Amino acid sequence: MAVGSDMATSDALLARILTTLDEDKAEDVVQISLRGKTEIGDYMIICSGRSTRQVSAISEKLAQMVKDEFGRTPKVEGKDTGDWVLIDTGDVIVHVFRPEVREFYQLEKMWTDGGEAVAPKN
Repeated sequence: MAVGSDMATSDALLARILTTLDEDKAEDVVQISLRGKTEIGDYMIICSGRSTRQVSAISEKLAQMVKDEFGRTPKVEGKDTGDWVLIDTGDVIVHVFRPEVREFYQLEKMWTDGGEAVAPKN
């Protein structure tokens, strides 16, 4: 988990990821703070793409941006099928779903306590 100046890096990464998702027309973007809940990261973002092609494109561009701008090579899983792609940057974990798959797994319910998930402000 990030501490001190690492928190600023984590927050900068989060902001840049949210901007990239907005530019790529990701839908229903939800941001969940993981600080104090788990050691896996500081934030989780859950969003949807309209098709397997868009889900794959969003995740590919996002992973490349993290590498280019933050010098991190994120772990990416599921890009080949395009139903659910996980991008783990270390501090921010991003899930990009097709809407039907997102509805089936309902990750937001698993990670929120009484509505702590937030739609980012644009």
